[in-house]
Amino acid sequence: MRAIGRLVLGMAIVAGLTVAGSRAAEEPPASPSEAKAPANVQPPASTVPVTPKDAAPPPSVTIIGASEAHGVLGRDVRSAAGEDMGRIVDVIVDRTGHVRAAAIDFGGFLGVGSRKIVVDWNALRFGKIANKKDSITLELTKAQVAAAPEYKEDTPIVVLGASGSLQPLQAIQ
Repeated sequence: MRAIGRLVLGMAIVAGLTVAGSRAAEEPPASPSEAKAPANVQPPASTVPVTPKDAAPPPSVTIIGASEAHGVLGRDVRSAAGEDMGRIVDVIVDRTGHVRAAAIDFGGFLGVGSRKIVVDWNALRFGKIANKKDSITLELTKAQVAAAPEYKEDTPIVVLGASGSLQPLQAIQ
């Protein structure tokens, strides 16, 4: 067992010496001035920080107070008469990023028998949402929402609007 250990150790030493010798042969010979220079001298450090030419500017930061804004996904929606209209499950934006509508999970019981209805964003009122339990008000009746067609992804969206204020989305060519 000792003989195998010595053999492995000897092979490792020979391999190391061979690699070191080949590297030394590849290096150009040192000039006389380099040979006399002390080994620990380093070039002077630059005082100007180097930044890439395509460095992005720092991002802007906006602070919104906790009482100033609230999330809407999962929020309950009620009619002006207090009827349960469902809850917001999606927000629809156009190609420019402007919010156009909200998808509401309407009807059913505990998610069974419900369907998604899309309503115009301007038909929603967010006036009294101080905490997560507060609901959003929809300016449509339960009968109007019940008559709306179901929303399905990757199909044309029929948006139910209040007071005829919704403008059709123009196709971008």
